[in-house]
Amino acid sequence: MTPDQTQTTQHPGAVQGPFSSAYRIVTLSILALVTIIAFESMAVSTVMPEVATELRAVRSYGLAFSVMLTAQLLGIVLAGVWIDRSGPLPAILSGQVLLGAGSFICGAARNFGMLLLGRGLAGLGAGLLVVVFFVIIGRVYPDSVRPQLFAMVSTAWVVPSLLGPPLAAWIALHFSWRWVFWVVVIPVTITAVVLSARSHVIGAAGEAVSNRDHTSHVRAAWLGLAIAIAAGAVQFGTHELVLEWSPATVLAALGIVGLLITAPLLLPAGTWIMRRGLPSVMLARFLASVAFFGTVAFIPLFLVNERGLSIGVAGIVLAIGSVGWTIGSWIQGNRRFDGRREMLITAGGTALALGTAACVLSAWLTLPLPAFPLALILMGLGMGMTTATTSVLMLMLTTEAEHGEASTSLNLADVLGSVIGIAAGGALFAALHRAAGQDAKVFAMMWLISSAAALVLILTGPRTRRYL
Repeated sequence: MTPDQTQTTQHPGAVQGPFSSAYRIVTLSILALVTIIAFESMAVSTVMPEVATELRAVRSYGLAFSVMLTAQLLGIVLAGVWIDRSGPLPAILSGQVLLGAGSFICGAARNFGMLLLGRGLAGLGAGLLVVVFFVIIGRVYPDSVRPQLFAMVSTAWVVPSLLGPPLAAWIALHFSWRWVFWVVVIPVTITAVVLSARSHVIGAAGEAVSNRDHTSHVRAAWLGLAIAIAAGAVQFGTHELVLEWSPATVLAALGIVGLLITAPLLLPAGTWIMRRGLPSVMLARFLASVAFFGTVAFIPLFLVNERGLSIGVAGIVLAIGSVGWTIGSWIQGNRRFDGRREMLITAGGTALALGTAACVLSAWLTLPLPAFPLALILMGLGMGMTTATTSVLMLMLTTEAEHGEASTSLNLADVLGSVIGIAAGGALFAALHRAAGQDAKVFAMMWLISSAAALVLILTGPRTRRYL
């Protein structure tokens, strides 16, 4: 079977549904970890304006997100190599340890540098985990079950996405923002202990012979380190950008060159020219992340600084987007789209384009507050359809032995898009930032970048189909 052919994995005695007896334990393990990661992501986004203010790093606001994503890039590439050589269990346990340790350090941070260290460790752990999820799904579940499972994975973001922001605001108000990080440590520890005691659960994913030899693994590891360094250079060089040449701008320029060199080597050939099939699937995932995270990461800061809302209200507004994400995920899980999933990419890109454009207009024209929840629902709808669909297509267009490498590429495209979207917005904000209450049009210009990415995403839809 070639990589371009649609694969249908058959398992003896396979039964329908992710919660059937054949899959139940693995499904619960995956959903539990996704829920923990989702809470950490949404809760931290809610309190980050307060964290940046207390640690005197408002101009470096975007760096707190992008440093985690940069470390996640490294974790993603290393995870693919590690899983090929040792199976998924070591990577999933190490990922949990790093995520817990990083969250603890963030909560104890006394300065911005210590916060960045914790975010980096947490990002490295998250990078390991996300690749493991895809490999396990690819090896354990047949094609017919995967769309339902990916819908459930997206749904696992709903409760923490809805309850996480208001809960984080309540914790920050009555205790401290530090406890928002610390509450993650306990469930991560419990899950790690349970999986250690029942290692056969993850071992059920089995082993597949990788197409990559030792030389390819070493090359991938070095490229992972290179792309993480390049992404870090871009972010450190732009987080307090001024519109003049300086050592920081030179560093950023070198980082951009590094990304242009390394990213094509870690993604399927033809990704950046929208070649049909798997390359366009990767590009679609990249563009969706640029559009969504380049917008959403800055919405709490906008609502707090420009509209004068509390972090609690800003968190509720942010949480609303998860409703759209869930709806989009369940739409793609409908089997009527089997054989024509490219339609979901086009529809998702359209929803993202409309949502990001609504954010631009809301900031530029000072539209009423309800415009933001509506925009977030549209963006969430687009992401729900796009991310779950690209995940399904990635597994369908590759063989089981290629799942580790392909999962690494897909998650790399995802996180790289987040890094680029946030870094671009953060650089523009740092360069044009004046004072709280005076930056509405700056935010509008930042979000135009996201809108442009969403428009290109629409074009990738038909290209994700391997054959006409």
